[in-house]
Amino acid sequence: MTILETKDLRKVYGSGEAEVRALDGINLTVNDGEFVTVVGSSGSGKSTLLHMLGGLDRPTSGTVIVDGQDLSRLKDEELTIFRRRKIGFVFQSYNLVPVLSVWENVVLPVELDGGKLDKTYIDQIIRTLGLENKLTNLPNTLSGGQQQRVAIARALAAKPAIILADEPTGNLDSRTSQDVMGLLKISSERFSQTIVMITHNEELAQMADRTVRIEDGRIVSRS
Repeated sequence: MTILETKDLRKVYGSGEAEVRALDGINLTVNDGEFVTVVGSSGSGKSTLLHMLGGLDRPTSGTVIVDGQDLSRLKDEELTIFRRRKIGFVFQSYNLVPVLSVWENVVLPVELDGGKLDKTYIDQIIRTLGLENKLTNLPNTLSGGQQQRVAIARALAAKPAIILADEPTGNLDSRTSQDVMGLLKISSERFSQTIVMITHNEELAQMADRTVRIEDGRIVSRS
């Protein structure tokens, strides 16, 4: 089953001689439960692509379909609600709420949406990510790797259709990066979670099910 699809996706900044084609006709399909990495050099368009996939920015033309919903057909408020319910985000900078405990950060998206907590499922996530002894800690008492684990747990907690990870190991040392990548892979397999991850790290990218390479706003290879 297809969870994510883009059709002739384009994003253009500026005009005339100053025109920049950040995305230039991206066609991408991601199936349910797949772990896909997107690699490319700096300025290749991979972060722009992630923003389009997550509805954080709107394309110049083309479509993004997530879990059967064409994002272009949603008004801003509808898109905000859809993102909260269907898309989990993991960022390089963690984006945890500093005054909330680990537990409160993890369940925040579910509570903001007024949903019912599936405590059995969330407890399973917490154990998988090795956070069971850190639930009352504030983010500033955790290492970078532990904070990223919390961010992953938060993204999983709402049972999104897809998780989008933007350079989630970018602020971590190589050993911790390997650990976090391994946990993402385990999460994908154990919870049948679809994940699309942007990375510049070619070695880490190979741990995914499939790798897509993007250069100059175009997909140049798929493996």
